[in-house]
Amino acid sequence: MSTVPHAVRPEDDKVLGKFLECDRELIAAARKIRVLKAIDWPVSLEETFLQGYQRGNPVLPQPPLRHPDLSGEMAALRAIMAKLDRGHPIGDWLFKTAWSYLMAAQMLMGIGTEEFTRCSTILYGRPDMIHPGQTASSVDAAQDVLDITDDLIGREGVPPVPADIPADVFAERLRERLGQFFDKDKVDVVLNPELPSKATAGSKSINLRSTALFSELDLEQLTEHEAFVHTATALNGKHQPYLKSLGLGAPRTTRAQEGLATFSEIITGSIDLARLRRVALRVIMVKRALDGADFIDVFRGFLDAGQTPVESYRSASRIFRGGDVRGRICFTKDSAYLQGVMIIYIFIRKVLQEGRAEMLPLLFAGRVTTTDVINLAPFLQSGLIARAVYVPPWARNPQRILSLMAFFTAANRFRLDTLDLDSFVAYENELVGESLLTDRH
Repeated sequence: MSTVPHAVRPEDDKVLGKFLECDRELIAAARKIRVLKAIDWPVSLEETFLQGYQRGNPVLPQPPLRHPDLSGEMAALRAIMAKLDRGHPIGDWLFKTAWSYLMAAQMLMGIGTEEFTRCSTILYGRPDMIHPGQTASSVDAAQDVLDITDDLIGREGVPPVPADIPADVFAERLRERLGQFFDKDKVDVVLNPELPSKATAGSKSINLRSTALFSELDLEQLTEHEAFVHTATALNGKHQPYLKSLGLGAPRTTRAQEGLATFSEIITGSIDLARLRRVALRVIMVKRALDGADFIDVFRGFLDAGQTPVESYRSASRIFRGGDVRGRICFTKDSAYLQGVMIIYIFIRKVLQEGRAEMLPLLFAGRVTTTDVINLAPFLQSGLIARAVYVPPWARNPQRILSLMAFFTAANRFRLDTLDLDSFVAYENELVGESLLTDRH
């Protein structure tokens, strides 16, 4: 179907008017389908498990299994999907967004069962899944990251990053950064002692666990990852003039969102080795859990890789939330980060290679996938899709990204395994020796 911009207002157009109506219905239906809130573990489980571990007798946690009744929402989503014309780019985008919420609702109603993991792998992928056109899986990439960083850090290991900034002090410093960037919206920093994660982001606030200690690196990473991507894309979606569901964190956008956020850390130099290894290690551990490893096995896997008992518990609990601590039934979202960042990296390279730099800010126009950027781009001209209000500094300058990518692609041609530090000395001495020999002749 044609994507030629319409001269009439979208709400007055027969086709687009129906899509806008479905957009409003979709927002209402999706409101109760909140995946992370439904599967998060109580903070009290952490202390109980770690006490058992310290006594030498770790016991499998017993998280509460909630089974929300989302049958009404599922019926509403199916009704929306039945009305949408998938032959139109907007209709297809709305259909897939509704479908992903339907799949998420089905997943939550199957918490603790095989259905939970089946839906999770459909939404977030499996770590051993190979993306079309590629030959390696996320597990392969994760193992490469661990092997390469092992080689780079040698015997010294990853140096610990001191986390000594109290949450209230850290929150004030983060607020200063947010105020400078979000000049058209109020985004607060909220302290919450019951927050299972160290930090989460929404359109109105960045939430921090008030009992946690933070590092200087955390400030850079949270700014780029949580604020400049997750919060920014949610707000940009809410600022859309017509299609407000672009502000929803639809489950189908998770891979692109987490990939974009992690890429943002990498391209700005905000990521560190420990963080990169943690992302890779989670992919490996999701695979182990799917293969039958229980919570304690996965916990020990994180421990053996150098994480502290507290970090290992929290990493393992991310994988088993909503699943079965005995193994095989788990939440696969953590396998989406590495796959997502690879997809974003390849997508940005292709966009710039094909001279389509104008598409780059569209990654921030709302919660979108790379496919959405391609399919929705033609509607910028008509105003049906608005440009992003908030775009991180690195994404505003395609030349900066191009130069970095070009350099690192070229640098990959040089090998590290054929030389050591003495090679630099030997090379220079050889040059001087050859020069002296030439002068004598």
